[in-house]
Amino acid sequence: MPKPPQIYAKHPACLNLEAGDHWWCSCGLSGHQPFCDGEHTGTGLGPKKFTLSLPTQVRLCNCKQTQTPPFCDGSHQVV
Repeated sequence: MPKPPQIYAKHPACLNLEAGDHWWCSCGLSGHQPFCDGEHTGTGLGPKKFTLSLPTQVRLCNCKQTQTPPFCDGSHQVV
């Protein structure tokens, strides 16, 4: 059974990302938030791959409680 994710921050990461594949950290342990750096090993939580077809401004979840991973849904307001 996976461990619960660690809350990294109670605000989203607002970023301008290039088109292509990106790997969002779902465990909250990465030293390169909001992206995965492999620190999830042994947690049962893996990164979430998402692909952008165009350069896009995104709001990525940092509290790791979102119901729409990797994107912020406002869950940080209640955790």
